[in-house]
Amino acid sequence: MSKKSDVPNHLSLILDGNRRWAKSKGLPTFAGHRKGYQNLKDTVDYAIEKGVHFVTAFIFSTENWKRSVKEVNFLMDLAYKMVTKDISELHRKNIKALWLGSHDGLSPKMLTAISKAEELTKNNTAGTFGFCFNYSGQQEIADALKNLIKQKVDAAKVTTKLIEKSLYAPEVPPIDMVIRTSGEQRISNFMIWRLAYSEIYFSSKLWPDFGKKDFDDALDFYAGRDRRFGQ
Repeated sequence: MSKKSDVPNHLSLILDGNRRWAKSKGLPTFAGHRKGYQNLKDTVDYAIEKGVHFVTAFIFSTENWKRSVKEVNFLMDLAYKMVTKDISELHRKNIKALWLGSHDGLSPKMLTAISKAEELTKNNTAGTFGFCFNYSGQQEIADALKNLIKQKVDAAKVTTKLIEKSLYAPEVPPIDMVIRTSGEQRISNFMIWRLAYSEIYFSSKLWPDFGKKDFDDALDFYAGRDRRFGQ
């Protein structure tokens, strides 16, 4: 069987190129992250307007802790702003917010803010935005298995469906298409379970420069795919 659709139900974004964008313009790294964050907000709005139901974005990986303390602190502050001051904007647009990631290393203040953002928007129906923050695809699977072990699930009863129900935000479906910017062609430990049968679109544009025309080109690519899901 094949399945064709003009618009992915679940679209993921690997936001690559913020730092290179800033460097190319002689700006500090932080300027690239600010520009990239604004572009993320615009892109989420545009994707949902186009009919995408789930948009997830790789915002901060567990590997990103290895960056400079100054940059990590800036990214933490930006994420905190996202789930506190800016969450009202998502709520006003009737968009649901979900967090996918590990608790390890995050401050109680950040975890509380994330929980409040999810609670505020939980009944919204226009679309869902999942921010993958402090996220690792391998760690997500490991945490899912830990949950099953804690539940004392018999090994013989472990199935793919059972693992899916133990992933972060299990209501988020498999990814139909992932977009990665900046010319890099790898998935970098992102959503490796949900990416199993996704279409992958690589763009040479740096993330802050990835606009509506680029997004429409990605949708055209997706609409032309004949998805067979291994069959």
